[in-house]
Amino acid sequence: MKITFYGHACLGIEINDINIIVDPFITPNEKASEIIDVNALKADYILITHAHGDHLADAEVIAKRTNALIVSNWEIATHYQNKGLDVHHMNNGGKWDFEFGTVKYVNAIHSSSFPDGSYGGHPGGFVIESEHKNIYIAGDTALTFDMKLIPMQTKLDLAVLPIGDDLTMGIEDAILASDFVECDKILGYHFDTFGYIEIDHEEAKRKFFEKDKDLMLLNIGESIEL
Repeated sequence: MKITFYGHACLGIEINDINIIVDPFITPNEKASEIIDVNALKADYILITHAHGDHLADAEVIAKRTNALIVSNWEIATHYQNKGLDVHHMNNGGKWDFEFGTVKYVNAIHSSSFPDGSYGGHPGGFVIESEHKNIYIAGDTALTFDMKLIPMQTKLDLAVLPIGDDLTMGIEDAILASDFVECDKILGYHFDTFGYIEIDHEEAKRKFFEKDKDLMLLNIGESIEL
């Protein structure tokens, strides 16, 4: 499994030649748009955690070009279905087997509305169980005891957690979240995009290290292999 950071909360995941994009927000992101060519991205699936513009801005453009299947909650999937795109509806607690593995849509504590203000359904995160590796993508969320349910069913190899604070969990809560999901290998995201979610990278890594955890902060366009 290869995971590429496209800035903010956007990820590319490659599993056995299947390409997945999570929360595509590249074109409006000044930090990413000059580095990542959204028109060159491969996508077989697009996973969307919630309806905020900084998580789905490029979803329609990518889906139309690639014929990718959009996977999200009922309201978001229906929104794109009404535009003639291929979708798979999910909702909190549900899971489905795709060709690359099993996806479960898990709880997140956040808000969710489309850029026009219309209702975007309940926000969520994704637990992806593939043939060899399992990952948790938290989406935008506060710290929640619901995270403790995840390791009861899935042993994680990586937890992708928001760490920018203000709009989501901050560093201290993300450390607790990693305890809750019983995963000491963390990829941080949802930081530095805007002034009020900027973080001190070295301090963040130090705080995780002091708890015997490995926090990875990738540069935009950088990848890791699991």
